[in-house]
Amino acid sequence: MKQPHQDAAPLLPTPLMQLATGFWSFKTYAGAIDVGLFNLLAGGRELTMEEVSGELGIADRPADLLLAGCASLGLLDKSGSRYRNSELSEEYLVEGRPYYFGGFVRYLDRREYPAWQSIVQALRTNRPLTWTPGTQESLFDTEDSETLQLFWDCMYSISTFTARALATAYDFTRHTRLLDVGGGAGAFPIELCRLFGNLSATVFELPHVCDLARQKITDAKLNETVDTVVGDFIRDPELPRGYDTIILSMILHDWDEQNGRALLRKCRTALPPDGAVLICELLLNDERTGPPAAALMGMNMLVETEGGKNYSAAEYHDWLLEAGFARVEVLPLNAAGANGVVVGHVS
Repeated sequence: MKQPHQDAAPLLPTPLMQLATGFWSFKTYAGAIDVGLFNLLAGGRELTMEEVSGELGIADRPADLLLAGCASLGLLDKSGSRYRNSELSEEYLVEGRPYYFGGFVRYLDRREYPAWQSIVQALRTNRPLTWTPGTQESLFDTEDSETLQLFWDCMYSISTFTARALATAYDFTRHTRLLDVGGGAGAFPIELCRLFGNLSATVFELPHVCDLARQKITDAKLNETVDTVVGDFIRDPELPRGYDTIILSMILHDWDEQNGRALLRKCRTALPPDGAVLICELLLNDERTGPPAAALMGMNMLVETEGGKNYSAAEYHDWLLEAGFARVEVLPLNAAGANGVVVGHVS
């Protein structure tokens, strides 16, 4: 009888424990934002647990536990008995900072976290949980303007850093006119036009989103370089013409394959012979076994959309060729919103 190797590590349920308690980290993080912990420590302030307790108006015990939890997650640093924001928190979790990330956390906490508690319902019904098809036009059709503002603010922050990653991966000096389809508040055009003086750009979006984009464009002092065009990339039969590159960032994962293929055909029709479409997404591997960020974003599409899912680069490759693009390349990205860009070249 074969004996187990004496040095073999025992199989333990530790990874399962980590998966099961993942929400502890998120809710600690979200709770700290809601009570104003990172704002309290902004600007290099260092406070003791008792001082935090007093200024936030919470008892010593929860203050002690919250500070320990946030320190364990790398959100706070501690020196002696005093806590301060970590570099990451000071940069992204203090309200008023240019790339404030707390809006995204609040959006997840208020809209998606409650819905995810009914994930079995979504698995069994194949219907979204955050809105009701048939009574609403889309997941963005809501009277909760505060939630939508949180969503667009957080998408702008994430997209800014994805745009910067894209700028290092792809050569935009070959293009002059950029169309950002479903471009939200305009992070990609603003960042790319700042980095490439040869570019001008347009955000193609729904009317109320164009309003948000125009404000961001004005704030960036790019009104002469970046503009907006109102439209609906799903319902409109064609996309605007006169652009030699089109960006689809975190767009195709919102839709089923039929709509995705149709949108790529519209892109091909709108582009000139030297044009290209750039698909920025969290891409699944060809075996559809990971990476986790892409696979779990796909699960979130089950919660948030009627037909969306995350796709692999191989799937986009086939869609692009079917749409009439001559060649396809895949470039890696290192960004929160995308791990790769699939480029479809017209020629």
